[in-house]
Amino acid sequence: MTKIEVNGRAHELRADPATPLLYVLRNELNLNGAKFGCGMGQCGACTVQLDGKPVFSCVTPLAACAGRKVRTVEGLGSAARPGTLQAAFIEHQAAQCGYCIAGMIVRAEALLDKVPHPTDEQIRRHMEPNLCRCGTHHRILAAIRAAAGEPA
Repeated sequence: MTKIEVNGRAHELRADPATPLLYVLRNELNLNGAKFGCGMGQCGACTVQLDGKPVFSCVTPLAACAGRKVRTVEGLGSAARPGTLQAAFIEHQAAQCGYCIAGMIVRAEALLDKVPHPTDEQIRRHMEPNLCRCGTHHRILAAIRAAAGEPA
C-alpha cells in the first residue's frame, strides 16, 4: 500500500510500487490531464509536480511518491474556474493541438510558485524540458509572462 497526496487529497494505492506515476494518475485516480507522450521523460506531456518540483510522471515510480505531494493540472483549476495560468494560456491561445499544454502549465506553475516575476531567460530555461510539437512556444511564453503580471 502506497500513500500519496494528489491535489490535496490523500490516497492509499495498491498499485505495484514500480508502476509509473502517470499510469496511477490516469488509470487509478481518473486524472487524465497528464498525457503519455514518449514514455522516456523526454517530451514533458506527462509533467506533474512532486513536492512543488516538476517531474516526468512517465518515468517516476509510484514508490518515489510515497508520503509526498503530487499536483496535477486538475489541481490548478477547472474548465469552469481556470487558475490564473490556465486563463492566461486560454487568453493567449497557447494551445494548438493541446497535447503538451497540461505539462506546460504544471511546469510553468512550479516556476511561478518559486519565482513570481521571472525574466524571459528564466522562463525559457525552466520550460526547456517540455516540448511543443505544434510550435506555439511564443504564445506559451506570452501566457506565462501575462500570468506573472508582465507585459505579454
